[in-house]
Amino acid sequence: MRTINAPIDSAEASTSAAPPAASTAPDTLVDSIVEELHQMIGSLRCAGTGRMVKAGISMTHLHILWVLEHHGELPMSRLADLLDVSLSNATGRTDDDDAPVVRASEQGVRIRDEIEALKQDRMRSILTRLKPNQLTRVLAALGDLRGAVVDEIGTDHLDAHPHHN
Repeated sequence: MRTINAPIDSAEASTSAAPPAASTAPDTLVDSIVEELHQMIGSLRCAGTGRMVKAGISMTHLHILWVLEHHGELPMSRLADLLDVSLSNATGRTDDDDAPVVRASEQGVRIRDEIEALKQDRMRSILTRLKPNQLTRVLAALGDLRGAVVDEIGTDHLDAHPHHN
């Protein structure tokens, strides 16, 4: 039996790990899950950034495109708030008078959509490596996780943005 933090080789990846012992402290289990997700997301992020770099898209550009996708067009002052930067750093101005409204360009939307499609294609490829019973468990766990996310941050972000459903 492998521990949660042990690397997974291809032979182990096709079998399911035994559930943790009941004596596992919840904090330890949560920390292990966070670490597994962190490593997996980091690997996926690294694998997907090569194409972005070649296209001249920085993580900052992509983050702004995601913020605009989620919130729609925004006054520059609100975008600066969401990015946790001062208005003067975002615009070179110290006041909000005549601050522009920011929206994604057609090219920005196209690039963001291409990147999202590539990420979804990669995830589909990864998921096809799992057996049907494993896929069922993943789906159930994701449903549980999504419920916990809603409990933690609410549903405002879902109700206002039907494309996330």
